[in-house]
Amino acid sequence: METQNFSFSFAGASPQPHLLRPKFLPNLMRMIDTCNNKSKKIKATTTSSAPLPPPPLLRVSSDSLQYAPGFLGAVPDRDGSGNAAAVEYCRTNIVASNFYQVAVVSPLQFAPKISQRLGVNMWLKREDLQPGHSFKLRGAYNMMSKLPREHLERGVICTLAGNHSHGVALSAQRLGCNAMIVTPVTTSELEWKRLERLGATIVLVGDSHDEAQAYAIRRGEEEGRTFIPPFDHPDVIMGHGTVGMEIVDQMQGSLHAIFVPVGGGGLVAGIAAYVKMASPEVKVIGVEPIDANAMALSLHHGKRVLLDQVGDFVKGVDVKVVGEEDFRLCRELIDGVVLVSEKAICASMKDMHEEQGTILEPAGALALAGAEAYCKYYGLKDETVVAVTSGANMDCSTVRMVSLVGNADGQGEAQGEAMLAIFLPEQPDSFERFCEQFCDRIVEINIREFTYKNKFLEGESVVFCRSPLLSVVYISLSTGLVMPI
Repeated sequence: METQNFSFSFAGASPQPHLLRPKFLPNLMRMIDTCNNKSKKIKATTTSSAPLPPPPLLRVSSDSLQYAPGFLGAVPDRDGSGNAAAVEYCRTNIVASNFYQVAVVSPLQFAPKISQRLGVNMWLKREDLQPGHSFKLRGAYNMMSKLPREHLERGVICTLAGNHSHGVALSAQRLGCNAMIVTPVTTSELEWKRLERLGATIVLVGDSHDEAQAYAIRRGEEEGRTFIPPFDHPDVIMGHGTVGMEIVDQMQGSLHAIFVPVGGGGLVAGIAAYVKMASPEVKVIGVEPIDANAMALSLHHGKRVLLDQVGDFVKGVDVKVVGEEDFRLCRELIDGVVLVSEKAICASMKDMHEEQGTILEPAGALALAGAEAYCKYYGLKDETVVAVTSGANMDCSTVRMVSLVGNADGQGEAQGEAMLAIFLPEQPDSFERFCEQFCDRIVEINIREFTYKNKFLEGESVVFCRSPLLSVVYISLSTGLVMPI
């Protein structure tokens, strides 16, 4: 690997002049000096022999690690290479990201109502105000802008993965290249039409994300297209790290912690890589849903694990396994993970709407939910914390459910109502077969709300029917049984 000189110059368009203040230079340079030997030792251990295939990942259940809301759990067991890793990232790209050619420094806004209620100083890093209403543009553009011109001419490819594919489409539009986005045939037309309007080529393949991704990788290799991953790539991580650089620069005075939503781990890894360089005393805390806690479980086991299933309410962080490079950095740099419930996320979405008049998507409110729970659990007073509001691409059909859950009683349901859950195989004709076979069994029920959620469990979708005074039952297409749950 070629040795690179550490530089604070910015590539591309002129950056905002305040992105890196001189007061941080001594800390950065001292860190570099103390870690040079470590970096050399790490490089020296590399051999030219072919690497052994990685062992299979340990399969675990999300409920195998649960702790109180707001508790800082999954504290990493570090091996001491974190500082060298942070230096490598800062030296190569975070402070010189090309991201500012296409987007902006997002505002850091004070939240007075939430702050007063909690007794802390709550600040919101508004990544939902970026073009595309998500932080994902940072990583996608940073990686794509570094591709040689001949690679861009052959195009890029990715799978439809929440806001990431939107970031890829926007980046391709700016860079003048073709973006091919592969998505399962079960994806709603509304979702992929939005990407098509940005100039992306849409390919519908398979019934699941795994099938679509396998096809995308294979077709990319055949056509010479560059595959753009959503999180597990150094350039993507470094692009996301600019969020941390901006927070350090924008925040005046002491800062207790930064709360970051965690899916594959790219955002929290990038933020931690910079923050632990410039302000090592600041905590960087990941936040995950209780039913999609792949990072917490990986840190708990000291290695990446594979979740057997994940909840999909918080789309964009519903991943079964975190990125390899993301985990390497998080294990060395972050301070732990807070877990929150679906109800807490919905409540924070309502808090954000009352505070700023903004409707965040569930993943966008995840860090705020974690920050609120953490402040309550530890009884923080007068401390300053930041929550990254990562996105606001809200599905309108979810708004009603968020309102109900956010107002739910202690049992998690709106009073006087119950839920009928019908699980369906994840197949194109499963809903039609459900209507033919089972609708006559529930015709006398007064249905107030009817919602279909695909990929709810491994290989299954679910239909939710909300009705007053209804016992909650489970209907299985595979057995034809109707059972209480």
